[in-house]
Amino acid sequence: MATDLTSLLAGGVIIPSLEAKSRKQAIHALAEALAEATGIGLREIEDAVMERERLGSTGVGEGVAIPHARLEGIDAPVGGYLRLVHGVDFEAIDDRPCDLIFMLLAPKSSGADHLRALAQVSRTFRQSAVRDALREANTEDEVKAIVCREAVEQSA
Repeated sequence: MATDLTSLLAGGVIIPSLEAKSRKQAIHALAEALAEATGIGLREIEDAVMERERLGSTGVGEGVAIPHARLEGIDAPVGGYLRLVHGVDFEAIDDRPCDLIFMLLAPKSSGADHLRALAQVSRTFRQSAVRDALREANTEDEVKAIVCREAVEQSA
């Protein structure tokens, strides 16, 4: 399924709602949760993601940002989703504050897998119905019902 994020969120995290005042705070919150979920050091994740942010904004427009990095110590791409109560500046291409954040971490050696995962996340968040539904979702289960259809179908 092109717009299903089940595989990326299986070992990842979902934070349905959080207050953050800056891009750095949002990235820190996701990096902290992903460090706990993956066993990779918080500092390692934060440093890699912020290094990528310095190369160019990961704010893709419509209130969406996809900060990402490639790291040693993980075997497959993994993601973390965060909805911010109030959007923050990610220097998005449309200058809109970002409130839907999906952090993607991929193995250092996985060029093609990393790009496929980025494309999968991008396709999902490009859909206005998905963005609208995520902005209304208040629980992890509600988020999963929107972006993890494979997991929902398997448990039914």
